[in-house]
Amino acid sequence: MFKKKCLYLEDEQQTVAIGGQIGAQLGCGLTIFLEGQLGAGKTTLTRGILQAFGHSGSVKSPTYTLVEPYEHFERPVYHFDLYRLGHPEELEYMGIREYFDEDSICLVEWPERGLEYLPEPDVILELIPKKSDTGEVGRQLTITTISEKGDSVLTHWND
Repeated sequence: MFKKKCLYLEDEQQTVAIGGQIGAQLGCGLTIFLEGQLGAGKTTLTRGILQAFGHSGSVKSPTYTLVEPYEHFERPVYHFDLYRLGHPEELEYMGIREYFDEDSICLVEWPERGLEYLPEPDVILELIPKKSDTGEVGRQLTITTISEKGDSVLTHWND
């Protein structure tokens, strides 16, 4: 069931563009984990995903608020950043389970900090800084689908 696709992204513009392609494939009820070190491009990729839904404003990482809701779309999108989470149990106090339903799309940065309170992901998007053959620093994006719903992200991928 696991499917993978790896892409080399040269810069921020390409990261946003690929995020848009991913966003265009997302259906309701998906949980997406965004993994990678600090500054790897997780929020930049999220910006592209949100632009696919029609968002035109800035996208900030909700580091202090833990969640940034985008509920004005046809289906709600919730962007979580768990980097500053003190203890995973805090997620229970904020009503984390209410965000993950059949209608929403949940994008979770730093999911490892709240694993015991998060549902299993449908898709994992991992970003790793990587040098190209010419020595330029970009990032490698690995898309891994975990569920049948998540497979749709790769099934309709435009190469």
